[in-house]
Amino acid sequence: MSLLYQNPIIHADYADPDVIRTGKDFWLVSSSFHQLPGLPLLHSRDLIHWKIVNHIITALPSPEYDSVQPGKGVWAPSIRFHNDQFWVFYSLPDTGIFVTHARDPLGKWSEPRCLKAEPGWIDPCPFWDDDGRAWLIHAFAFSRSGIKNKLQLVEMMPDASRLLDNERIIFDGTPSHPTLEGPKLYKRNGEYWIFAPAGGVKRGWQTVFRATSLYGPWAFRDVLHQGATPVNGPHQGAWVELPNGENGFIHFQDKGVYGRIIHLQPLRWANDGWPHIGKPLDENGKGQPVQTYRLPALAPSPCVLQDSDDFAGGKPGLQWQWQANPQDNWLASGPVGLSLRCIPTPADLSLYYLPQLLLQKFPAERFSARVVVQPVFYQQGDEGGIAIYGQRFAALCVMLTDTGITLCFRHGWMDDRGAINEAVLPVRELNDIAHIELGYCVSYDGLVSFRYRLSGDSWQSVTPPFSASAGKWIGARMGIYARGQHEEHTGKVTFSRFVVTQQ
Repeated sequence: MSLLYQNPIIHADYADPDVIRTGKDFWLVSSSFHQLPGLPLLHSRDLIHWKIVNHIITALPSPEYDSVQPGKGVWAPSIRFHNDQFWVFYSLPDTGIFVTHARDPLGKWSEPRCLKAEPGWIDPCPFWDDDGRAWLIHAFAFSRSGIKNKLQLVEMMPDASRLLDNERIIFDGTPSHPTLEGPKLYKRNGEYWIFAPAGGVKRGWQTVFRATSLYGPWAFRDVLHQGATPVNGPHQGAWVELPNGENGFIHFQDKGVYGRIIHLQPLRWANDGWPHIGKPLDENGKGQPVQTYRLPALAPSPCVLQDSDDFAGGKPGLQWQWQANPQDNWLASGPVGLSLRCIPTPADLSLYYLPQLLLQKFPAERFSARVVVQPVFYQQGDEGGIAIYGQRFAALCVMLTDTGITLCFRHGWMDDRGAINEAVLPVRELNDIAHIELGYCVSYDGLVSFRYRLSGDSWQSVTPPFSASAGKWIGARMGIYARGQHEEHTGKVTFSRFVVTQQ
């Protein structure tokens, strides 16, 4: 048995992670943007193996999110345990800062409450001090607030019921730390610490700030850079302390089409009191990411991050998210598998803006997926199939046309002007076919080969291959869908077991 772990520990898009430990349990939350249910909650016992165990919110509190809003929604949450409760703070960048809590993280969380209706206040993190006072630190989105590169501290009622009116900018990173954001506030040995990223997601770095007062002055060090490694922009995450005093730092790497994947770095506190993260890069305490490292001093607790799904009870598993607030009539009942109704949508509505797309993250650098598709169509325009979603998107679908059921390849992209271009190409006629198996193989850099198989036949590839891309602030997604064009949406598509094989 290997005594080493290998980075990334999660090769999937869990952007802006925050992690805490309660006893033997580790809990991770991440940004979910416009996809719902939102705020996925992951659990681990060994910091290496993770599993999705809940979603903290089921919908977003505005009719705006009944339609697809790429890049909006939940940004950079934080999770804390205080007063025997779990707390999650997050922002909707166009609305403000929200809070929700639960005594049982696996159960239903409280209805989110808006702490501050202030567009552009983002990346909130709470802090309860030893004297009983409570605080909130946050960053700014320039696109909404006109402010950037600054961290603000606000006092908060200890029960997190409201913020108090004593806002103060405690650090201005304009000259030295552009795109300063995502702060996490801690206390250690009587000193206050802020872990915050700067420099942007592609080429940024991790900075740590230190002070004896919450109002500063704050000394700082840049503690994690890419260095000589392939791990670009290693930053924005969480300091975690193990029961034996060992420490780690969990952060993301922006890997383009795959999204923001998760790494674990060793962290040690040096004699001068500053944290050293990763492998030493210079004599000033700056580190670079490790590819492998010794396992944390925790009992191994293997589990698998969900990808395949047998749709037990006709419901999607926790790995799936819709593109907008979910509606009850999107699902139909059926004896086996997951049945999606052919919900009427305008014929010219692009797949990119289709709310009932049911998607999950790319689970690995290379993988394949397949699913049996059984259409029950009644009206022209009924369709359903598998999709790859990003700012370039594609689907292999079955469609009822004036000549019968046809296998089609639908693809499109968003151009530099923000306009959607989309086309539908017939692949072959499928009359008298009861069901068909659809799938794709994803290779390096998100190169996708769509394929299909009729009963008893071999797999047939659809050419040319499709080059997937990231979406707005998210990596590419894969999934399934159904749609129609008529109000009497009696058609449906049943998907029987979605099988993912990682390579």
